[in-house]
Amino acid sequence: MSSTEQTHAGGRAGRTEIRFPEGRYGRRRDPAYQRRQRRLMWVAGALVVVLGFAIAVKLYRQYAEPPYEVLNLTVSDIDDTGVTVDFDVRVPPGEGATCTVRGHTFDYRRVGYAEIDVPPGGPDVTLLHVTYRLATTARPVTGEVPGCGPRRT
Repeated sequence: MSSTEQTHAGGRAGRTEIRFPEGRYGRRRDPAYQRRQRRLMWVAGALVVVLGFAIAVKLYRQYAEPPYEVLNLTVSDIDDTGVTVDFDVRVPPGEGATCTVRGHTFDYRRVGYAEIDVPPGGPDVTLLHVTYRLATTARPVTGEVPGCGPRRT
């Protein structure tokens, strides 16, 4: 039988299969090779999913929930020499914080600035209340606490 003859394939009536010379057209029709390729694609896909999940978890831990967070900011006692700022700071248990406090005029000029150290409240305390009087060079219209971070030593 020549290499281009048609032969009956797998007992199916009416269907024929063309057999090409062995080794001439690569491994396209080798079922074992196709199974290995399919398995390799599943493994590669699973690795991509696992790696993507690991990156998502790392980024969530890094950016999603800040360990230092300013809450419940209120401003009072505004006069020509300063402003009183009351706020709460969420901190990791048993730690203090360093917070930035700023005062601004109506035209957004900064007229007061301070970095204050907030002492730890105790081993299980995670919310600290702060009242701070910020001295200013002109009359402010607001005081703000743009952020807090780990306490400086």
